Amino acid sequence: MLVRFNVKNFLSFSDRVDPFNGNVRISHEFSMIAGNVRNKEEHLLKIKNQKVLKFAAIYGANAAGKSNIIKAIQVFRQFVLNGTTPVGVANMYCMTQPENRERSSYFEAEFIVDDELYAYGFEVILSEGNIISEWLYRLNQNSAKMLYEKKSENDEYELGAELKDIEDLRVLLKSFSGSNGLFLSFVNKNMAGFYRANKQALVLQRVFSWFVNVLSVNFPDFPLQDASFLLDNASLREVSELLKAFGTGITDVVSEKIDFQKVLPFINRNVLNEAFKKRDEVVNLMKSGQLPKGKVQINMIVKTMNSFYIVNFGQDDESIQSSELKFKHSFQGDAKLPFSFESDGTQRLFDLLEILLGKSDKVYVLDELDRRLHPCLTYEFVKTFFHYAQKRNIQLIVSSHEARLLDFNLLRRDEIWFVEKNKEGESCIFSLEEYNERFDRKIDKAYLEGRYGGVPIFTSLFV
Repeated sequence: MLVRFNVKNFLSFSDRVDPFNGNVRISHEFSMIAGNVRNKEEHLLKIKNQKVLKFAAIYGANAAGKSNIIKAIQVFRQFVLNGTTPVGVANMYCMTQPENRERSSYFEAEFIVDDELYAYGFEVILSEGNIISEWLYRLNQNSAKMLYEKKSENDEYELGAELKDIEDLRVLLKSFSGSNGLFLSFVNKNMAGFYRANKQALVLQRVFSWFVNVLSVNFPDFPLQDASFLLDNASLREVSELLKAFGTGITDVVSEKIDFQKVLPFINRNVLNEAFKKRDEVVNLMKSGQLPKGKVQINMIVKTMNSFYIVNFGQDDESIQSSELKFKHSFQGDAKLPFSFESDGTQRLFDLLEILLGKSDKVYVLDELDRRLHPCLTYEFVKTFFHYAQKRNIQLIVSSHEARLLDFNLLRRDEIWFVEKNKEGESCIFSLEEYNERFDRKIDKAYLEGRYGGVPIFTSLFV
């Protein structure tokens, strides 16, 4: 789970004054650590001695920087997955100060993996694509244990006590030095078999897997990607119940058989070959007796702009079965409508159901939760999220303009954040927890009146 995220010199986020030392400029911090609020304990994940929020909403005027904090998390993840500077980030330094072009940008996250708290980060000069430092620490309540670190003054890495006796790791680091990449990515993407021979270094794999499999950053025009929950018949029934409860007019979601040849053009060739390979491996293991004989279950969700398809790769090419999801409405009788016939709001809601019904632990970071949704539906979705979050270790971090969420009957004070721009065009992010508001205050009204900042300031066009 995400605990903290820090960023400096990225888009509208430059740096800020250290509250404890006015002569020092530090990064901006977004935190999921629970504050002093005592109500709604069910909104918390309790891991060892750490209490972490399951939800946070970020508010601010248009162009204040809400999306920029989410883009910072996205670019941070892209760096880790690529191992080098992603395409298109060279001009993403904070342009409010010309000297920022030559200054390093800072990215760091604290997160929990297997009940352990880690801090991973790096510094990079975006305009040059030059990665100047990288570090990974395991954190305890009162201490930080360095696992490895590359300091800015040279390209040499230092291993902490836990890893320094792994000879293969020392050799890898020596060969990697000077490559202008991230070692965390290198050791996980290019070293097949490394962990089989060096199980003491598995911590590096677990940390990398958090970025790959747990952290999910999403924007309105790029919907959530994992719809695997639709393969579960029980979940499909639950989808029907949720869509009905959310007032979409849908009474049932059904799976209707369709010729596989109609689905085939929408499947990426590499993905298709991987599915065939996986199917053949299962079949061979069954024939050799290494797996019990039975029905082959290799399934795939195929999502297009207009449809959802489910493909089952059976024992051979002749036994491939495919179906399309259709939607029944109370006014349609027995008619079943394809996904493309549903409204933009219903399609958006259907996409968001992954957050509620997904099977794995996730950190969802979502820009503009309320896009295309009715205000009451946005409120109901967040309320429903807290119900489902009791069963799984999931977090949902969103940006929003929907003031109805600013309700102490729904959210805790520490779950609400604001982003505001100063006169120089630089953003800062801060929590409502800093205001210590009473729990009976109408915070939606106070927010719209400008009490917490983060609202647009208009000038008159007509006099």
